Amino acid sequence: MPTAPLTLDSATSRRIVQLARKAGCTTEEMLQFVLRDGFNATAEDVREAGLANAELDAGGAIPHDVAMRRARAAVERHARKHSKAA
Repeated sequence: MPTAPLTLDSATSRRIVQLARKAGCTTEEMLQFVLRDGFNATAEDVREAGLANAELDAGGAIPHDVAMRRARAAVERHARKHSKAA
């Protein structure tokens, strides 16, 4: 991708640095997200990712295989219920 010089005012620059720090990425990577998605959407993504990571750190997740077993069982119950009704 071609590059071009870009000058940002100090408030915009600080905001990008803060978002990058929260997201754990470089300011260059964050600038690409902001240019693509805008500040509001990018800030919301960073906020939601932080909440999700905190939930995972607090043990609020279940292993993939458990989730798949639960989903499969729910689909099978639903299918049995509707096959009896038919």
